[in-house]
Amino acid sequence: MGNEGEEKQYRRELFIKLLLMLRAGTLQNLGMLTNPITGKKEVKLELAKETIDMLELLREKTSGNLTEPEQEMLDNLLTELRLLYVKVRDKGEQQSKEEG
Repeated sequence: MGNEGEEKQYRRELFIKLLLMLRAGTLQNLGMLTNPITGKKEVKLELAKETIDMLELLREKTSGNLTEPEQEMLDNLLTELRLLYVKVRDKGEQQSKEEG
C-alpha cells in the first residue's frame, strides 16, 4: 500500500467483502442459494442464526469505528437477514403443522 488513503480504502473494501461473504453464507443456510459442494439448496436455520448473531456481535464490537456507509450497510444487512430468517423459519413451522 502506497499511502494512508489507499490503506483506508483497502480496509473498507475488505470490510464490505467480509459482510458480503457472511451474507452469502447466511442466504445459503436459509436455502436461498445453492450449496456449491452438494449442489443443493439446504435449510440450516441453526447455522443461519449463528451467522446473524455473529453479524450482530460485529456491529456491537465496531460501534463508533465504522464510516456512515459501512454502518448503514451492516444495519441493512442485519435487517434483511433477520426478516428472511423469520420468513424461512415460519414457512418451515407451517409445513410441519400441515404434515403433522
